[in-house]
Amino acid sequence: MSGPEYTELPERAAKILENFLPPDEKIGERMQYFAHVQPRAGDQEGDTEIIDGVTFTHHFVDAPGDYETVRWHYVECGNKDAEKIVFLHGIPDSWYEWCHQMAAFAREYHCIGVDLKGYGQSDKKGGNYQHEAVSEQLWAMLQQIGVKQFNVITHDRGTVQADFIAANHPESVLRYGRGEQHLYNFHPALAPQGDLFMDAPYNGMLDDPKYTVLWGYTWLTVRPIPDAEMERVIQEFSYEGIRKAVPRYFSSSTFRQEWLARRNRLLGAWKCPVMILQGYDSKTQPREFYEGVEQHIPNARSVEVRYIPGGHFWTKESPKESIEAIRELLKM
Repeated sequence: MSGPEYTELPERAAKILENFLPPDEKIGERMQYFAHVQPRAGDQEGDTEIIDGVTFTHHFVDAPGDYETVRWHYVECGNKDAEKIVFLHGIPDSWYEWCHQMAAFAREYHCIGVDLKGYGQSDKKGGNYQHEAVSEQLWAMLQQIGVKQFNVITHDRGTVQADFIAANHPESVLRYGRGEQHLYNFHPALAPQGDLFMDAPYNGMLDDPKYTVLWGYTWLTVRPIPDAEMERVIQEFSYEGIRKAVPRYFSSSTFRQEWLARRNRLLGAWKCPVMILQGYDSKTQPREFYEGVEQHIPNARSVEVRYIPGGHFWTKESPKESIEAIRELLKM
């Protein structure tokens, strides 16, 4: 094997692997429980909705990219003249993953939640789905809508793209709240979903969006999430074209390639304050992997680690605690 060796699994994480993936019976029960959930109608430019007493406005913009342009869907709240916070979601989510956090900061900041390309209501046409290429398209879109400098708060797959933005455009990123993604340490046994999603056109993993959402959340959640929020997550992953678009990311790269890119060139290029945000009981990113990470991000203005109560989906499992951590970051 060329390149760095994989990190040895901590004893605690190795034991979790003994019963790693969720049992089919549990997924079946959850499927029956949420059988009533139907897809929601798409939004139009300027549509609004109120969450936690805050008005969220939906927008669509065409920015340079595949087929000349990529159509992006994003949602904003707060004071447009205030400092910016950009929120990037993971799989199987959308901008809605961050709705409570966005609402919490709307009084002081201009909050922008983006649907990544291939997700939610953003473009799902073909093209380049390598994360670095998509990150450049995302950065260009933000520049186009006037978001020149911003804080970025991320989770899971959104973190992969923000890693590139923070390295390639350090002048744009004020602070980086980096959530729930492998950093310097990695072991492939912790990332079986890479092959599952890459082979989704053949194994049917993404054919039923309800199944995909419930599979992921049942597998990686340790704290309960309100039913109404789970219903919306299912709806956000049910827009036409997602099941065809998302596998393109996993066919374009692997977790190993992402890991090597970080170690070889990205981590040393980050300049802003960085806060690593990880679920305390995350199955796929054990907390032991983040001890002493400061030495691997040598040029950041500061580096801190915060463990959020919950599993992988602490954005929904522990919104209050995640808001408190983000507030700490914004003071750095």
